[in-house]
Amino acid sequence: MFLKELTELSGVSGCEYEVRNYIKLKLNEIGCENYVDKLGNIIAHNKGKKNKTIMVAAHMDEVGLIVSHIDSNGFIKFQAVGGIDQRVLNSKVVEVGECKIPGVIGSKAIHLMSADEKGKALPIDKLYIDIGSNSKAETEKLVSIGDYVTFKSDYVEFGDNMIKAKALDDRAGCSAIIELLSMKLDVDFYAVFTVMEEVGLRGAYTAAYALEPDLGIVIEGTVCADMPEIEDHSNSTSINNGPAISIMDKSTVYDIDEVRRVAKVAENNNIPYQFRKSSSGGNDAGAIHKTKNGSKVVALAVPCRYIHSSVNVASKNDYNNLVTLVKMILLEENKEQ
Repeated sequence: MFLKELTELSGVSGCEYEVRNYIKLKLNEIGCENYVDKLGNIIAHNKGKKNKTIMVAAHMDEVGLIVSHIDSNGFIKFQAVGGIDQRVLNSKVVEVGECKIPGVIGSKAIHLMSADEKGKALPIDKLYIDIGSNSKAETEKLVSIGDYVTFKSDYVEFGDNMIKAKALDDRAGCSAIIELLSMKLDVDFYAVFTVMEEVGLRGAYTAAYALEPDLGIVIEGTVCADMPEIEDHSNSTSINNGPAISIMDKSTVYDIDEVRRVAKVAENNNIPYQFRKSSSGGNDAGAIHKTKNGSKVVALAVPCRYIHSSVNVASKNDYNNLVTLVKMILLEENKEQ
């Protein structure tokens, strides 16, 4: 499992180079053929027995922020990159730019807020990043407009086989694919680590266009709602119930025969699984299934609490079962027809 190293890297959409460099290093260590395309995707090839072209995808990018202004007092204004949960931004520790300048997201103290402001999530235009400088000139020595900003959040294992980290969406998928490539399965498939999923599935479009897969398998971290005050029918996924198989989301209506086939593989191999009951969100399957002549797609995910925030929580059990399930799907796909 490569999750600790992967989640502690910076990789906001459009600036995935730290994650890309780490993954390329690991691929080279295991002797897996790979290249980087013009958009920045890594495309690796696991050579083996081939019945069809299979693309296994996970995205390298994470949601984050980008510097948009530096005021006269040296405070940094910013914009969101991807679907940030604005409710959780205030008071978070962040790292700014390639030099990882430490900073804190701040706002005026509650004592200074109006009655209308108290108790409400502050919009981004009311927040700023404080890096401890006293002037615009001082800040500009360290930070530039366009610098990316990531949450500072360490990987921690806690409780009953649980993980706390940032960017489990989708470093969990990246880690799973590296594990699968390390197994040297006698199955021919392309492993694609995509860029800019969080801002429109952009890397997946170009990669799928180049590979023209017959089947796309997308590995994700997905929303989990097994928490107080969430009614059962609104619970998208639950932690420790196994990897989640998507039925429908905002970018894809999944082929029901593929969904049932994946569920059958899980059952035949005694792998716990669940269906993702929410239709919100989307993933790289939305790009893969409608590229060129189209492709069948399935999406499998690790349920993550507090997704798109600085603190995601997931189960190592769900992660390990997801790796096993994708392995068994690949082996099943490669049986003689």
